[in-house]
Amino acid sequence: MAEAAGAKRKREGEKGTAEPPCDADGSFPLAELCVRRVLRESARDKTIFLHGQVNGASEGAKDAIVILEKTPFHEESISDLLKKHTKLQLQMSNDIYSTYHLYPPPQLSEIKTTVVYPATEKHLQKYLRQEVYLIRETREDYKNITLPFIQSQSFSIQWVYNILEKKAEADRIIHENPDPSNGFVLLPDFKWNQKQLDDLYLIAICHRRGIKSLRDLTSEHLPLLKNILQEGKEAILKRFGVAGSQLRIYFHYQPSYFHLHVHFTALGYDAPGCSVEKAHLLAEVIDNLELDPQYYQKRTLTFALRADEALLKKFQEAGKA
Repeated sequence: MAEAAGAKRKREGEKGTAEPPCDADGSFPLAELCVRRVLRESARDKTIFLHGQVNGASEGAKDAIVILEKTPFHEESISDLLKKHTKLQLQMSNDIYSTYHLYPPPQLSEIKTTVVYPATEKHLQKYLRQEVYLIRETREDYKNITLPFIQSQSFSIQWVYNILEKKAEADRIIHENPDPSNGFVLLPDFKWNQKQLDDLYLIAICHRRGIKSLRDLTSEHLPLLKNILQEGKEAILKRFGVAGSQLRIYFHYQPSYFHLHVHFTALGYDAPGCSVEKAHLLAEVIDNLELDPQYYQKRTLTFALRADEALLKKFQEAGKA
């Protein structure tokens, strides 16, 4: 499933808060942000996660998370990047090799900025660097540990229903199959700014309610899954010109929210959550369910949990981690 708009989605199930202060145009008051700490950073992904406070000197200061990410190059702007008002500063030269620092003009120096505001302690923990642990969840573990934990939590997915009911983000939907049982909507994920295809990222959200995750899937859901796979690829080819053979189409387990959804990303993009302990290819899920209608209700599934996650504590208490 970028959070500047997505921050309005209460994916973490937190209770509503008072309306936070914003600039006159409704935007985040960046100039009033006081940075408190770096939650984590990634040199590979060229991102940094900051914890800050707005009106930091006052008692009413509100926490915020600001994520800064260098954006991919735009092919159509390369000529301007190299020629127009760009400063080149030599760092090192050796024979035919040289290294420079290039300082482009502001309009070509875009930094994607994602804001979670106001942020709760749960948000801060989510983005804080944590140790991770690998869990092997048997069918009994799911029944006795994971499912009761999910049912005990008040995870709000009203934002999902708002999309499905066209109360929010209706203009962002690029394809819909309206069938209530086997239909879905397809729309760009907020992590993708839609300015280039290198990091293409879309989400298919099924209309049918009550399917929490991969664990709930049986052969009964094959028509839905095949619709998502086929129609999703066709819609992306038609809209963005990217063939199905250049897409990674998969589920997350555990998912970040418990309403069935499928991720579509560019195959060359190292998207968050596409690692082997997290991602399950949709085509293979279909194959497995055709072989065994109860495949995902029987199989032991592997996934990673962060040290601060309550579900990890449940597995530890049961002697399973």
